[in-house]
Amino acid sequence: MFIFKKIAYYSAFIVPLLSILGFYGGGMWNFSCIIFIYLLIPLFDWIIGLNTANPTEAETSQLQDDNFYQFITGLWAYFQVAFLFWATFAWVNGNMVINEKIGFLYGVISVTGGVGITVAHELGHKQNKYEQFLSRLILMTVSYIHFFIEHNKGHHVWVATPKDPATSRKGETVYAFFFRSVIGSFKSAWHIETERLRRKNIPIWSPQNEMMGAVLWPIFFCSILLFSVSYFSGYWVWSVIPFFFLQSVLAFSLLEMVNYIEHYGIMRKEIGDGRYERVNPLHSWNSSFLVSNFLLFQLQRHSDHHANATRRYQILRHIDESPQMPQGYPAMLIMSLFPPIWFKVMDKRLEIWQKNQNIA
Repeated sequence: MFIFKKIAYYSAFIVPLLSILGFYGGGMWNFSCIIFIYLLIPLFDWIIGLNTANPTEAETSQLQDDNFYQFITGLWAYFQVAFLFWATFAWVNGNMVINEKIGFLYGVISVTGGVGITVAHELGHKQNKYEQFLSRLILMTVSYIHFFIEHNKGHHVWVATPKDPATSRKGETVYAFFFRSVIGSFKSAWHIETERLRRKNIPIWSPQNEMMGAVLWPIFFCSILLFSVSYFSGYWVWSVIPFFFLQSVLAFSLLEMVNYIEHYGIMRKEIGDGRYERVNPLHSWNSSFLVSNFLLFQLQRHSDHHANATRRYQILRHIDESPQMPQGYPAMLIMSLFPPIWFKVMDKRLEIWQKNQNIA
C-alpha cells in the first residue's frame, strides 16, 4: 500500500505534462488540463470514492520519517521555476490563436496555482528553514509571498472567526469573498509583519521587513524572465511582463477559491473578551476522495491540517466528525462558480453542522 501511495503522489506531475503536451499538440489539446482536472478527476472520485483509512501508529512513524515524501515537494519547487521559464517562452513564441492561448494559460495556472501553491502551503508549515525557503520560492512565481506570513500567523490563528479574511461567510459568494480575502490578507500580512518589527524595535521601512521582499522579489523574478526570454528570442519581448502577472493573478485566484470552499460558513464559538474556542477538526470542511487527494497532496484532509498544522501531508487523517464536502475540490470549485447551486448544496450541510454545534 505504501508503494502505491508513493507512486500516486507523482500524479501531480500529470498536470504540467498535459500542459506541455497540449502546447505541442496545438488546437484543443491545450484544454487537456481543464478536461483532466474538472472532468476526469471528479469522474474518478465518483467511481473510486472515499478513502477514510488512516495510518496506524506504527505506519505513521514510518511515513513521517520517509524522506521520499519530502523529496517530491522539494522537487516540485525547482520544477515550477523551470516550468514557468518554459511556459513564458512558449507563450511569446508559440504563435497561438486566442482559443489556444486560453487553454494554455489555464494549463499554466493549474501548475503554478493549482498544484504549486498547494505544495507551497505544505512546505510553508514546516519548521525546516530550507522547506520554508522553497515555499517562498514557489510563491514568488505567483506574486503571493505574503501568503507565507498571513497564512501561518494570521489565518491559522483566526480561522473560522470574523477576524480572518480567508474564512468565507455563510451566504457570501466566491466573487465577493475573492476581493475581501485578497485585500484583507495583504493588509493582515502587513500588520503582522509591522507588529513583529515593532516588538523588536526595528524600523518598518527596513530590509528586515519581509513584506518588502514579498513585493520586490516577484518583480525581480519577472525581470529575470524578461531578460532570459528576450535573450533567446533575439529581441525585447515586453509581453513577458503582462503574461507573468496575469498568470500570477489567475494562480492566486485559484488559491482564494480553495480558501472559500475550505471554510465556507464555519465559525468558532466566542468565549469572551475577543477570544474563541480552540481550533479543532470540526472547524474546516473535509474531503477524503482518494484520487483528488493524491493530486493535491491530501490538502483536502483540511480538518486534520488545521488541528495539527505541522503534520506532513502523507500522515494527515480522515476525521468522521468533521463537516464533509460532497465531492473533491475540483468538483467543488466548479460548483462555487454558480452561487445558487453552491448555496443549495452547502447551506444544508452547514445548517446541520451548526445544529450539532448548538450554533444559532
